[in-house]
Amino acid sequence: MGRNRFLLIMRCLHFTSEADNGDPVLKVRSVVDYFNTKMNECYYPAKELSLDESMILWRGRLKFRQFIKNKRHKYGIKLYMLTEPDGLVLKFRVYAGGLDHEVSGKGHAEKVVMQLMNEKLHNGHALYMDNFYNSLGLAKKLLDNNTYCTGTLRINLKQNPQEVVQKNLKKGENISRYCQGVHIGKWKDKRPVTYITTEFEDKMLPITNKRGQVAQKPEAIAKYNDYMSGVDRQDQLLAFYPCERKTLRWYLKVAIHTFQLLLINSFKIYNKYSGQPKMTLYDYRLSVISALLPDKHFKTNPGPVKRQVPMPHKVSKITERNAKGKLKRKQCRQCTKGKKRTDTIWHCITCIEKPGLCVECFEVYHSSI
Repeated sequence: MGRNRFLLIMRCLHFTSEADNGDPVLKVRSVVDYFNTKMNECYYPAKELSLDESMILWRGRLKFRQFIKNKRHKYGIKLYMLTEPDGLVLKFRVYAGGLDHEVSGKGHAEKVVMQLMNEKLHNGHALYMDNFYNSLGLAKKLLDNNTYCTGTLRINLKQNPQEVVQKNLKKGENISRYCQGVHIGKWKDKRPVTYITTEFEDKMLPITNKRGQVAQKPEAIAKYNDYMSGVDRQDQLLAFYPCERKTLRWYLKVAIHTFQLLLINSFKIYNKYSGQPKMTLYDYRLSVISALLPDKHFKTNPGPVKRQVPMPHKVSKITERNAKGKLKRKQCRQCTKGKKRTDTIWHCITCIEKPGLCVECFEVYHSSI
């Protein structure tokens, strides 16, 4: 494929032919649904899952552009992602802000979690989330659906037990309270951390830090640190080979980002289950590209050849004059071939060089070209 054809396809590429129905992400809805459907059909995850948000860089004007200060791309299109701890994306959702009527409004975080976990409920999964999502109500709701949750907890939620939230702790101390199968605790290391879990009790685990020092840490926080980095690992792999460009429209960026997610998912699944020696992401990308390219011996059908219609040759009298005002003459090109010098006032105006030709030599010369 030539460059111009590729650019033309990119300029005209769309993923839906439907009229505007009020869905702010209608232009990529089919791509997102395809990703989620295929991942649900071909792969089922292990017990531990993590849920977090990711960003696609976008600094242009867009109604649902978001800002997250602690992300690599602070401005852009926000994606809610359900992943495995190693970064394999199971399902994601494009967030359209207040225009996303399905999950916007009161209980937004809880709606996002339940929508992403819809196919994974009632199977005993353990979901790890940060304090943006976690609450006592959500923990009970997930537990009713046979799904555990663990993560940090915001201290200003109304349902939090005040005796835990307001407790002043010394370094290394931990306090826990239980309510209907939900465990809320607070532990202090350098600073206090409030957490919630429906899977772990207040067991303390010995953890060795970077300096080789052994410290006690609640099991819930230790597991949270182990399993919560799925989206960050995915973003790290995407950063190695970025495909999004500044000149792309927002829906093309989302679509290309989705193709990248599919590629990295297939890379992880291949290394995990193929039984072959593990490949680097670079080598895997090259192998995929080689498989998609046509065979080297494959020849495309040549396009139609444009044939030039020959112009009829015309003899014309030379009209140019010399310094003395007389008509200029040219040597006859055909007579010169026969080693004969003949001056003529006639030439062919169709030929590029406009050769001089006698009237008698005109037809003979052009029949020999």
